[in-house]
Amino acid sequence: MIDKYNFTEIEAKWQKKWQDADIFKTTEDETKEKYYVLEMFPYPSGKLHMGHVRNYSIGDVIARFKTMKGFNVLHPMGWDSFGLPAENAAIKHGAAPSEWTWNNIDEMRDQLCELGLSYDWDREVATCHPDYYKWMQWIFIQFYKKGLAYKKENPVNWCPSCQTVLANEQVVDGKCERCGAEVGKKELSQWYFKITDYAERLLSNLDKLPGWPEKVKTMQKNWIGKSIGAEVTFEIEEFDKGLDIFTTRPDTLYGVTYMVLAPEHPYLKDLVAGGEYEEAVKAYVDKVQHMSDIERTSTTNEKTGQFIGRYAVNPVNGKKVPIYISDYVLMDYGTGAIMAVPAHDQRDFEFAKKFGLDIIPVVDTDDPDIDVYNLKEAFAAEGNMINSEMFTGMNNQEAITKIIDYLEEKGIGKKSINYRLRDWLISRQRYWGTPIPMIYCDECGWVPEKEENLPVMLPTDVEFTGKGESPLTTSKTFAKAVCPKCGKPARREMDTMDTFLDSSWYFLRYCDAQNEKEAFNLEKIKYWMSVDQYIGGVEHAILHLMYARFFQMALYDLGLVNTDEPFVNLLTQGMVIKDGKKMSKSIGNVVSPAEIIEKYGADTARLFILFAAPPERELDWSDKGVEGSYRFLNRVHRLVYEFAEKYQDVPESYELKNKADKDLAYAMNYTIKKVSDDVGGRFNFNTAISSVMELVNEMYKYKEGEVNPGLFGEAVKNLVLVLSPFTPHICEEMWEHLGHDSFIYKEAWPVCDESALVKDTIEVVVQINGKVKEKMDVPANLNKAELEKLAMENEKVQTLTSGKNVVKVIAVPGKLVNIVVK
Repeated sequence: MIDKYNFTEIEAKWQKKWQDADIFKTTEDETKEKYYVLEMFPYPSGKLHMGHVRNYSIGDVIARFKTMKGFNVLHPMGWDSFGLPAENAAIKHGAAPSEWTWNNIDEMRDQLCELGLSYDWDREVATCHPDYYKWMQWIFIQFYKKGLAYKKENPVNWCPSCQTVLANEQVVDGKCERCGAEVGKKELSQWYFKITDYAERLLSNLDKLPGWPEKVKTMQKNWIGKSIGAEVTFEIEEFDKGLDIFTTRPDTLYGVTYMVLAPEHPYLKDLVAGGEYEEAVKAYVDKVQHMSDIERTSTTNEKTGQFIGRYAVNPVNGKKVPIYISDYVLMDYGTGAIMAVPAHDQRDFEFAKKFGLDIIPVVDTDDPDIDVYNLKEAFAAEGNMINSEMFTGMNNQEAITKIIDYLEEKGIGKKSINYRLRDWLISRQRYWGTPIPMIYCDECGWVPEKEENLPVMLPTDVEFTGKGESPLTTSKTFAKAVCPKCGKPARREMDTMDTFLDSSWYFLRYCDAQNEKEAFNLEKIKYWMSVDQYIGGVEHAILHLMYARFFQMALYDLGLVNTDEPFVNLLTQGMVIKDGKKMSKSIGNVVSPAEIIEKYGADTARLFILFAAPPERELDWSDKGVEGSYRFLNRVHRLVYEFAEKYQDVPESYELKNKADKDLAYAMNYTIKKVSDDVGGRFNFNTAISSVMELVNEMYKYKEGEVNPGLFGEAVKNLVLVLSPFTPHICEEMWEHLGHDSFIYKEAWPVCDESALVKDTIEVVVQINGKVKEKMDVPANLNKAELEKLAMENEKVQTLTSGKNVVKVIAVPGKLVNIVVK
């Protein structure tokens, strides 16, 4: 008798067997229903963390369950392997980014295999491999030809010390997070994707995704930010151009008392040139250049601004209003100009108070605590119009439509739909990314590289200093090119692509990962896509998922894929926390998966992380919980081995001879049904595992009495089968020990016998004055009167009620009897 299972030997044994038999390899099979389950692929940092273990364990349970249910399952894995950390490692350690990355990939692949994950490694992709980024470049060219890729000048964060562009997140208190230098703005020519062309479709298509969490769809809706309003032109005195603004509240136009431009507004230089405010405006613009967008739009910062010496004309009433610049208006949002209505917008109110500007209410309120002509703060503009000429007295909601009609009639504005979504800036001044396959010719302009010349390879003769626009500029060979159009000398684009591009189509490459002739074959895409179940952290709810949806729509319009949405169902798993905080090296509360696997085995790590909480919730790490999972697996192991040693020739058929047999048959079939429902639909892995634990308890209790070998043998067999998606190594070992020569992974999922769930008798409790005093096994079909009679005839109940006045008897069939006595 083996008391404890040797997880080290067992897990190594079965991982090798699976690899040698290549049992996770998947091909298209028209005779089977397909199922594509996918976890978001990782950045190869070199070390798995518990968030990885949770994500991949969830996907593996679903993949194994669906395989056993007869589906043809695609379950691939790869590496989101371009990115800044590899470049920083090259700067810090002097290692080539490719060497650092591939070493990490090898290390993490081994760790994933140690977890027993059922990946088809023949489909492995790495975004940094030329075989992958060749097709990334090809897709870029198709987008360019379709008019979805373009280049334009735009201000970016620039560190003068590091000589490089910084993302907003890399600017802290106006300074470079690396060196502490003051960050400014610099105009750079950058590549963009026209994701705004798909804004309405990205929004409306969310209704086609009932399998997505509502919170994720809401986050995407807010990011797209559709608003319906009016576009209005304010003429500028003694200037040949007007200011176009968008407002969702044209009913407040009569309350405009000033205008605000973004400090980057293209009209600004001409508007202040030679004027008395020119120097003050320049000084303010210079100050704003050292602020991040996050700082500029903060609602808590004191409002700052600068009058530019110019006035605009309110088109609805002809009144002159002063024009200011302020940090809180960004060029990237809307038109870079806003109309300010301080009576009804708190930000505008604070600004007007600071600069002594008029505050004119245009909507009245029924609130007796608000004096609209002596405001202490802005108030919501809902009610009847005031100070609005012909619209005064009208309800403001009605006025919105009437004022838009008026604007259109007078030719000073029009109804408009606006989106918060901006075009996607995809240029990066980095080395470790996909080279943008564009060539600049002095005669032909920007021309895409010939497709037969792809991939445009990353050069190796580069220097990593952490300074400069891009390490690619240090290459002596990369820039030189021949114009694909006219054949004259030309130069390559020096920027690389945002790594979000690589992760926007990798799920398509998995469908045809070995294809050398095309990015993917349409017939294979038709078989596998869309992804049936996508799994990943909620932190990717906006950018990654939005970009992947955009890619899918654009590729669909190009006729390259069969559906315009990539992911049918989405599961966003919660974080793993310890001591009430997210696991973090800086906090010092990280638990390494390697440590857990070494001490308890991969199956224990998987079981705990699936059992400890529902997948969408935060999981609070518990060392005791891990130990408890390990003890449970040992308990199952003992039970199975004990049975195998004691019962050699187990009959395949059996009869239920007594109540104990019926109870075990019920527990076994209930568990099959419960696990099937919880894993197959709701993904309540914790409750599924809990039901397996209850079955084990029932089996231990059952074996202490008279054992029906046929029934007990079936219970042991089904226990191992339903547990196998969660803990595959130990279950393969037990399956083999039970005499089977097949992989449990290839076995059919057990079927619940519904008739076994119909009980002849059930347990009801008897209460006296609300307190439980007795439990009775009674026929399941008793009515209220029969149940009440049986309770009152119970010997113990008669003793407890003897000499007392029975006031009332409440019988609930199938549950309880409550006897009220005095």
